[in-house]
Amino acid sequence: MGFARACSVALVGVDGVVVEVQADLEPGVAAFTLVGLPDKTLVESRDRVRAAVVNSGAAWPQKKLTVGLSPASVPKAGAGFDLAVAVAVLGAAEVLDPGVIADLVLIGELGLDGRVRPVRGILPAVLAAADAGYRHVVVPQQCAAEAMLVPDVSVLGVRSLRQLIAVLTDTAVPEEDPPEPPGRPDPILAGLVVPGAGLGTGITRERAAGGGAPDFPDLADVAGQHGARRALEVAASGGHHLFLSGPPGAGKTMLAERIPWVMPPLTRQDSLEVTAVHSVAGILPPGEPLVARPPYCAPHHSATMQSLVGGGAGVPRPGAVSLAHRGVLFLDEAAEFSAKALDALRQPLESGHVVIARAAGVVRLPAAFLLVLAANPCPCGRHTLHGTGCDCPPSVVRRYQARLSGPLLDRVDLRVAVEPVTRADLLGRGGRGEDTAAVAERVREARDRAASRLADTPWRLNAEVPGHELRTRWQAAPGALAQAERDMERGLLTARGLDRVLRVAWTVADLRGRDRPDALDVAVALELRTGVARGAALATGPGS
Repeated sequence: MGFARACSVALVGVDGVVVEVQADLEPGVAAFTLVGLPDKTLVESRDRVRAAVVNSGAAWPQKKLTVGLSPASVPKAGAGFDLAVAVAVLGAAEVLDPGVIADLVLIGELGLDGRVRPVRGILPAVLAAADAGYRHVVVPQQCAAEAMLVPDVSVLGVRSLRQLIAVLTDTAVPEEDPPEPPGRPDPILAGLVVPGAGLGTGITRERAAGGGAPDFPDLADVAGQHGARRALEVAASGGHHLFLSGPPGAGKTMLAERIPWVMPPLTRQDSLEVTAVHSVAGILPPGEPLVARPPYCAPHHSATMQSLVGGGAGVPRPGAVSLAHRGVLFLDEAAEFSAKALDALRQPLESGHVVIARAAGVVRLPAAFLLVLAANPCPCGRHTLHGTGCDCPPSVVRRYQARLSGPLLDRVDLRVAVEPVTRADLLGRGGRGEDTAAVAERVREARDRAASRLADTPWRLNAEVPGHELRTRWQAAPGALAQAERDMERGLLTARGLDRVLRVAWTVADLRGRDRPDALDVAVALELRTGVARGAALATGPGS
């Protein structure tokens, strides 16, 4: 009787569980039994592993073979267990030393010819293995760079099972066929990207055009919209959610597309979190193992609730709120989304994560994003314009605007009316606005002030700080909240709304370089939240 074990990782959402792959050989009729709650893809690994072992030059044991995946109560899905199953079987057959492979974590899919194919979710899988105390990991060569992002872990990238056997038996490592010639796609990378999984999702990255300067959306391309530009700057500085309302063609989408470039690059920890989500979702671009810029996700207004918050058959998969983690979730034509889908955003807006319960298990996914909503004032879009003849009856306008529920809008800090672009602004007679680099520098300085103030706390942005802390630990200047308190007494602000006004006021103060908000900062925050002019909007401009 032969017995051996190796390790792999089962992913549940973006969290991993180390799975012990045990192989047992006993005398009897040759058979291959796989137990341990595998899904259909994993059950089919019996045929893949057998063919891969034989085509790699090793003998397949002609005995009763049982492979168990422990813990048996954890669902296992995908083809990433193939490599661990093959190594465990070869260890039980004494082709490999069972003692060498016992604490080895192996992740990868096997082709029938023995080649090791890359799989999704390498980064969160290796992170889970490292947290469990494992220090040696074997992954497909194409995913080695992604696995090496995890510190204190020794990573071995292999192209075939034959190469791995040679390494583990300390023999000469054979040369494998070179990859596809330049200009031709490598078919072995097809499993890294799920077709359709990244629709509406973009990993923002600079593109150098002809070896020149990086090419990215520039705020200077937006004509006019000085109030909306200031609101965008406040939103990026403090992580505040933004609602842009205005007629078609005013520049709402252009403003939203430029927010990720105004935000600072991701920190190392944030990059690992974002990369893990995108790797599991199958939208991580090959050759770019680490996401460095805040992501941008813009789903179509026909998106379902499951596509926004996550879900699907079996183990839930990340939705748009998770794909936009540490970045921007832009909902264009927000009033056209279903009310059920929009209201599902209320919980992640408050908590920064989403918990999805399904029959196959409960998954907790990160969802700390900056929400940007854009909508027309009415179905025809001309309700707020003068002299254009809006044909929508008042009842239709009210119903259209009511599609964005009060509880959802109460969680949006900034509500800005985007005015039509004038001819002077469009032709550039009023001068071009500031470019992205100038605004991004002020945003970085404001975030640095907030980070210095919030050091040794669990929060990094003003939008994350609880209202109780702002009212007791970091108080505004005396009398600064008088106007906001009057609005609350008149029913214009809820208790949550007052806290959010205070958070925005702190961001405005950071942009102005002040130690704490004064009455002018609070007036700016009130104007940005309510849309009622209070003569203070210029306080957020440069140099104020």
